[in-house]
Amino acid sequence: MKVWISFDMEGVAGIVDWDQCRPDSGPSYALGCALLQDEVNAAIEGAIAGGATEVVLNDSHSRMANLDPRRIAGNAQYISGRHKPRYMMQGLDDTFDAIFFVGYHGSISGRPSTLSHTYNPEVFTRAAVNGIEVGESGINALVAEHFGVPIAFLSGDAVVQDETRPFAPDAVMVTTKESISRFSAKNLHPAESCTLIRAGAERAMRAVAAGSVRGTGIQAPTTLDLEFQTGDMAEVATWARGAERTAERAVRIEGDNLLQLFESFVAVNYITRQAGGR
Repeated sequence: MKVWISFDMEGVAGIVDWDQCRPDSGPSYALGCALLQDEVNAAIEGAIAGGATEVVLNDSHSRMANLDPRRIAGNAQYISGRHKPRYMMQGLDDTFDAIFFVGYHGSISGRPSTLSHTYNPEVFTRAAVNGIEVGESGINALVAEHFGVPIAFLSGDAVVQDETRPFAPDAVMVTTKESISRFSAKNLHPAESCTLIRAGAERAMRAVAAGSVRGTGIQAPTTLDLEFQTGDMAEVATWARGAERTAERAVRIEGDNLLQLFESFVAVNYITRQAGGR
């Protein structure tokens, strides 16, 4: 069985500050990377124990080069680096049996979640798939549905679990922290978090092998509604294929091809950074 893992950073146990997530932050970032690497390795080890024969990682945070490749467990393949056309979902195709989301976090518009955002906190204020408010996990589920691969495992805080459940009805979910505010949380000890991730990943793979993990259930034609900080950003967003203005600070992308829809969103994400001064 093949498992594909997209990992972020803000949902990792012990991470509560942007300095722990930013490559230019010195010792704080080094600690964040170490915490992240341990959780990713725990997911790999659990997947292999559950029957995975091939593991592919897609680094989905910031500059997307957050792991020490020499320390990756299980001889997993590692997709890293920026400007990937499918961003957090690069490398997924229909040959995989399961998707894992590791270190994920809540949306910018949902309940308080540590370091919450939806792709770019300086641009997006809300996103919805077929009317369901989503964060990054829900947007990424579009690609999972396109390729027919179920989301079998997720780790992060309790908020991201609630937001992901509509698209991952049978996924094993591990709570690494209970968010108190956007910049505070009650974290598991990192060793305990890794223990739970390892066990959860193994359980998830066994469920996949048993055929008991359903897909996302996203129905086509599908709509992705996006709201922005400013009208300028919404205007720039319409330069991407299929993005239509629906309000002063909102656009909609819709269609039957969920991969094209997602790729249009990625284009919106890149080009609106310019309108935001980035």
